[in-house]
Amino acid sequence: MLTLKKKFREEDKKSVKMAELRRIKQAGKTMEKLMQEFQRVARDSGYKGRMLIEEFKRGINETIRRKLMETERPPTSIE
Repeated sequence: MLTLKKKFREEDKKSVKMAELRRIKQAGKTMEKLMQEFQRVARDSGYKGRMLIEEFKRGINETIRRKLMETERPPTSIE
């Protein structure tokens, strides 16, 4: 029973972090500040790879996101 409770707590923590990631927006923040906040929250979200990149792109200001996607070689990581 203890293992089951622990598993649910871990999954609940991931769900909270996923929701937090979706609320992160660049708005008036620098890209550096956005990345720091995003990486802090992402650590416990369970997201990796493509899903993590998509969540990051969602938070970037539209103009910057468009320019990144229009480059010859779009970024493949948030680094």
